[in-house]
Amino acid sequence: QLQMVESGGGSVQTGGSLTLSCAASEYINSEYYWAWFRQALEKEREGVGAMVGISDTRYADSVKGRFAISRDKNLTTLFLQMNNLRPEDTGKYYCARALKYGWHWYEAQAYKTWGQGTQVTVFS
Repeated sequence: QLQMVESGGGSVQTGGSLTLSCAASEYINSEYYWAWFRQALEKEREGVGAMVGISDTRYADSVKGRFAISRDKNLTTLFLQMNNLRPEDTGKYYCARALKYGWHWYEAQAYKTWGQGTQVTVFS
């Protein structure tokens, strides 16, 4: 059974950067969506971005141009590079995997496997 473990969260000032990592127990391949979601207090979980194919990524409008998803050469770690962070980026960040068929990448209900999350706090 797939296991996913996030790391790299922390507190950072507005405008700063963080890189989150998600270590997966299976290869990160193009059969699935491999996504990052986040959840702020008292808000619904929202899709941040996803790897939807080989070298093909999608992002929420709120993070386009600031965040980037990549994977390592061993195909077992998913990264989320976050630049120019804003207070509204604060939340718990999760990596997740979903079968593609019948779903958009940003639909949380498509994802059956989630990590435990890592907290990101951006202060002004």
